[in-house]
Amino acid sequence: MNNNPIILTQNIRDGLVEEVHRGFLIYADSKKIINKWGDDDNYPYYLRSCAKPLQASLIIDFESDKAFSMTEEEIAICMGSHTGEKIHENIIKGLLDKIGLTENNLKCGIHPPLSKTRQNEMLLNNITPTQIHNNCSGKHTMMLALCVKNGWDIRNYDDINHPLQKKIKKKIYELCEIKNEFPITKDGCGVPIFSMPLENMLKGYFNLFLNPKYNILTQAMLNNPYIIGGEDRTDTKVIQHSKNIVCKTGAGGLFIVVDILNRDGFIVKISDCDMKAREAVVISFLKQLNRADVPFDNNIKTIHGDIIGKINTLFDK
Repeated sequence: MNNNPIILTQNIRDGLVEEVHRGFLIYADSKKIINKWGDDDNYPYYLRSCAKPLQASLIIDFESDKAFSMTEEEIAICMGSHTGEKIHENIIKGLLDKIGLTENNLKCGIHPPLSKTRQNEMLLNNITPTQIHNNCSGKHTMMLALCVKNGWDIRNYDDINHPLQKKIKKKIYELCEIKNEFPITKDGCGVPIFSMPLENMLKGYFNLFLNPKYNILTQAMLNNPYIIGGEDRTDTKVIQHSKNIVCKTGAGGLFIVVDILNRDGFIVKISDCDMKAREAVVISFLKQLNRADVPFDNNIKTIHGDIIGKINTLFDK
């Protein structure tokens, strides 16, 4: 591993640099790299949840959207990492009902909603989390829909040798222009996830969202930012405060942005996976490009509200 991440953000607390967060930022159009911060040396990283829109391309390829009369919101949640709020629960339940299955068929596992508000509501009402509250339940419902549509076994759809996962791998490699094999692991929700250089991830998004064939996915994301994420999610904020931008957050410090109108975009990888640093870089760079002015409080405060420092970004377009 010979890559060289650079400092992208620093936290200054009353004049003292208390934290620094290193990583990579690659800005490109659909044909070439325009600028890079940090030398990633083409090291492969796992796609994590940034894979979801790429995986969702199979909805269109196999016409599952038509077979199950999927709404735009249902298509959006298949691409999202939702926060488990009631709106997300209802969409997942509706789509499962359409394909004739229940949450018991989901193999994503159980965790509390990412939404703190919904977590508190459920605690106060003694509601136990289920698979539906998992932020990946939309993706897993999509996978079940593809299995039902194609007559594949739904019991082991998460297995790497399952026909569905083989199709997903082939499609992701095609979209991301992968010519060599890279490490494969299981994502947090249990399904296979692939690794590749950051540049290939960005290529995959260009090849998906700039292709008219997948315009249904593009519009679903543009029109449903809260379904893609939810409460306090960076991708939701960015889409809500822009006109032509699709984006997706991923674990491991990843974030991918594509400007549909200008046909360019960028990818961020924060080495220590700090979510606040990732958001600072994404929002700062969008502002530098004059593409979006997303609200972001870079002040460091005490619990009393006293401002005692700032989060600064250290790169220029």
